[in-house]
Amino acid sequence: MRSVLSATLLLAALLIADSGAAQAQTPPAVPGVKPKTVTTVPIRPALQKPEDTAGGMTQAERLALQSDLAWVGDYNGAISGDVSERMVNAIKEFQKKQGGKPTGVLNPQERGVLADTARKRQENVGWRIVTEPATGARLGIPTKLVPQLTSDASGAKWTSPTGTVQVLLTRRKEAGPSTAKLAEQEKKEPAGRTIDYTVVKPDFFVLSGMQGLKKFYLRGTFKGDEVRILTILYDQAMQNTVEPVVIAMSSAFNPFPSGVVAGPPPRKTVEYGTGVVVSDDGAIVTDRVATDDCIALTIPGYGNADRIAADKEHDLALLRVYGARDLKPLSIAGRATQTTLDITGISDPQSQGGGAAASSVKASVAQLGGSSDSALSPAPAVGFSGAAALDSGGKFAGIAVLKPVIVAGPATAPAQAALVPADTVREFLKAHGVNASGGSTDAKAAVVRVICVRK
Repeated sequence: MRSVLSATLLLAALLIADSGAAQAQTPPAVPGVKPKTVTTVPIRPALQKPEDTAGGMTQAERLALQSDLAWVGDYNGAISGDVSERMVNAIKEFQKKQGGKPTGVLNPQERGVLADTARKRQENVGWRIVTEPATGARLGIPTKLVPQLTSDASGAKWTSPTGTVQVLLTRRKEAGPSTAKLAEQEKKEPAGRTIDYTVVKPDFFVLSGMQGLKKFYLRGTFKGDEVRILTILYDQAMQNTVEPVVIAMSSAFNPFPSGVVAGPPPRKTVEYGTGVVVSDDGAIVTDRVATDDCIALTIPGYGNADRIAADKEHDLALLRVYGARDLKPLSIAGRATQTTLDITGISDPQSQGGGAAASSVKASVAQLGGSSDSALSPAPAVGFSGAAALDSGGKFAGIAVLKPVIVAGPATAPAQAALVPADTVREFLKAHGVNASGGSTDAKAAVVRVICVRK
């Protein structure tokens, strides 16, 4: 026991002696010579690297930092929260622009300036996270850059008034897709694309380059046999404005959000549809679904309307305006003979800059006649529910209705647009005492906008 204690005391003495020697070496006293004062210099710990500082942040803090750096144009990597040399270099670049020392670690004041600058840039472009109703996909949209929205069975499109910036969300079915296969297809379609950047991962792929005179960025993925692709097109003159937004859009894109409940999207508080005037005493036929649960129905230029009948099987509704003058009914007599039709309606005001102009689009049906509805392809734009369908000879083919989209539903979801055939429309009107024997073939003069206001 005594030997163990002696060894322990000896070891402690040696450690103390070594520590003192490491801190200061005091020379022995020399008679008649004043000893020098020795300053002890502490040993500094190694400086922490910027990567270590970033690693000490929470995942949410790193995500927010990368997002803000992307918005100010200094970071062009994935906003994943992962620490990388690219992120540290972006911090240094931001610090240099602010006139500070590029340490790669932001002090509280610098972090505040970065966050404020990013927020202002988001406000400048009208950044919003939206859910696209047809697919349930979530994506970030610069609403001030691309205020005009149109959608159909194949997806949605946001555009600037002059077309300098376009955002497209497309969907399609494909047997046995893979990201490598999809990337090769997208490189070739449309023709003339030149690719300068490609990333292919098992769960997504990214392409960028030139498409005609525009730059493009594309991110795509799939789930089962459903393929969803986000494409951003922009003029080269818009590069400085759009490119920081592109990074944010790519990272915000969630094509298949978890937790999406199957079923149609909720009805809008204000919904726009199209009605077809079928008699000069104020009878209007339109889409039943677009006029369900309305606390007010308005026909601009003619006043309020009452819904006096509905057909749930074929989604038809009969409206009536009272005391209206100068109505121009459409002739619904005769029988269309062609399967390629002109669909005439009034698209949602958002897709035409607040306007209310009638327009026509082409669509096809597999068959005409009979009492059953037929799928229309492609589906017309939002606002065309209740539009008139005529063949090239002006013969009435029926009424186009847009079907509520089943989100996250079965692979064989119902058609997004259908044609209620002419015979069904005529029988519906006759059953409710509407005499629709007159009228012209001028569909644009006969269609009216229908505005439904809900609680």
